Amino acid sequence: MIMSERDDVRRIFDAGVAAADPHAAVGMHLNGVSEPSLIVAVGKAARLMAQAALERFRDCSTLVVTNYENAQDLEGAQVFAAGHPVPDENGAVAGRAVIAALRAADGPVLALISGGGSALLPAPAGALTLADKAGVNNLLLASGLPIDKMNLIRQQLSDLKGGGFLRHAAPHPVTALILSDVIGDDLSAIASGPTVAPLGSAADAMALLHQAGLWDRVSQPVRDHLMAVGAPPDLQAADNRLIGSNAQSVAAMHACVPIARVVETPVEGDVAHAARLICDQAQTGVTLWGGETTVTLRGDGRGGRNQEMALRIAIEARLRGWTDWTCLQGGTDGRDGPTDAAGGLVDHRTLDRIAAAGGDVDALLANNDSYEALRLASDLLITGATGTNVADLGVLIRQA
Repeated sequence: MIMSERDDVRRIFDAGVAAADPHAAVGMHLNGVSEPSLIVAVGKAARLMAQAALERFRDCSTLVVTNYENAQDLEGAQVFAAGHPVPDENGAVAGRAVIAALRAADGPVLALISGGGSALLPAPAGALTLADKAGVNNLLLASGLPIDKMNLIRQQLSDLKGGGFLRHAAPHPVTALILSDVIGDDLSAIASGPTVAPLGSAADAMALLHQAGLWDRVSQPVRDHLMAVGAPPDLQAADNRLIGSNAQSVAAMHACVPIARVVETPVEGDVAHAARLICDQAQTGVTLWGGETTVTLRGDGRGGRNQEMALRIAIEARLRGWTDWTCLQGGTDGRDGPTDAAGGLVDHRTLDRIAAAGGDVDALLANNDSYEALRLASDLLITGATGTNVADLGVLIRQA
């Protein structure tokens, strides 16, 4: 069978996703882990991670909290399905169940943590509600505060984030196997760091809210909670082990094509800038990258950062006069934004196919409707839920 360049970029991308296989990653990192009294798996990869752990530690009490798309029954485990990216009441129910299980544990605890855990396991602290936390989050997203400062504040409003998992498990030791969806692999940012010391204190959170001019805009219950919280307790450090990441998946793609050029710095920031950066670095041959970009929302169309990135690379390539190339940009979890696509698989004919189908690519992009643009070209990347999540991967093959 003759392989096309579209087949080649998909094969390389799939190798990156496979390197983040949750089941295999957990299985390889259980050596030296004490038999736990409780297993708690949280995140988009939670079910497969728990399955691997249960194959080693049979009959261990196990809770799994994952998103609706990945939620399936697992023998020996209690599985909770919850909302992502918007937390919902099912997630709050799961949070209460996890806290109760941690408090009842009578020995070592094994935590299996993957991307999405922050939204999937909301546990409002004190008397706070999901609505209280959502209100603060909306203010933070529009505040201009850097992500680490936003996370510091969020952690103080949660009963599990920022080391809360450790507090409820005490005095029992916790081992955490962590699959990172965060570029740079900051453990305090992955699922908001349930097994990592908090980024700061309630006093720090209050100071940040004052500095950002938000203190008088958050709800009274949030202010009351922060003012009532004392100094953070001393926590026994967890044995945190990173078992998969975006960088490891990029390395796996490179192993498929050793002569490929790798964009060494993770590709982040606005998709338009990122598309130019990729095209600046793409010489003849294969170029690989990982990262996580952002999209500025201006319209009400459907799409996601990977779909828009693929489309913008197609536009940038035409502006540069490229005549023979193929590019795949996709999310490793199989879902890009609120769509059924993982991203886009585009080539030098993509824009022509959109136009032939009656689409105006500039108008579609202006409305953030990259999904429709790629649908017209039959260039949507559809993988289905992969059961993992280590951010985004990209492959470009350029002949001319």
